[in-house]
Amino acid sequence: MLTLHHHPFSTASRFVRLVAAEYGLSLDLVVEKPWERRRDFLMLNPAGTLPVLVENDGPPICGASVIMEYLDETRGYAMGDRRLMPNHAETRAEVRRLVDWFLGKFDAEVVGYLVHEKIFKLEIPRDKGGGEPDSAVLRAARANIRHHLKYIGWLTATRDWLAGGRISFADLAAAAALSCVDYLGEVPWDADETTRAWYGLIKSRPSFRPLLADRILAIPPAATYADLDF
Repeated sequence: MLTLHHHPFSTASRFVRLVAAEYGLSLDLVVEKPWERRRDFLMLNPAGTLPVLVENDGPPICGASVIMEYLDETRGYAMGDRRLMPNHAETRAEVRRLVDWFLGKFDAEVVGYLVHEKIFKLEIPRDKGGGEPDSAVLRAARANIRHHLKYIGWLTATRDWLAGGRISFADLAAAAALSCVDYLGEVPWDADETTRAWYGLIKSRPSFRPLLADRILAIPPAATYADLDF
């Protein structure tokens, strides 16, 4: 049994959910609010960060990239052509670089700002940093996302998929990040048609369906979120 401690609008958590679905794995999902610093969760991951995967009675596996490597090492070889990590060392390095880009840089410059300001602040008590969104932070995220969309567009225009000739962890990391922003209606899809076409392919995959069903009670999804023909 695989148990994933996650938040529905954590980019890293969504990435792991996509990877598991692509590998045909069922997850028992446990929602965590990391700002609460729940004692039992801190016993799993003293850093207090998401996601954390536990398989049966094994030790906790902390962090999206570590979980990615674990699932690939334990299941990837059985996937054949559907394996999400390429065989060639140089392409593997490029996959890892792009996963780090989207789960790190893109999340820090865009997704983290928007999700924190527009979703997490609704759940965090005001005395712990919750409250109204900071308009200056939102403006920064909206400016930053256009550069990232152009970069994704350049990658998909020069390659079949983001890291090379077939879909990989890199595509899932980028799609996980964009899906959080898409829910909020904050992706300017007219900024790059190549990116839009690539995201449409990812969004249509069966592994994406559970993400499209995610909802925040106080915030309905944007009209484009679950529309495969957006």
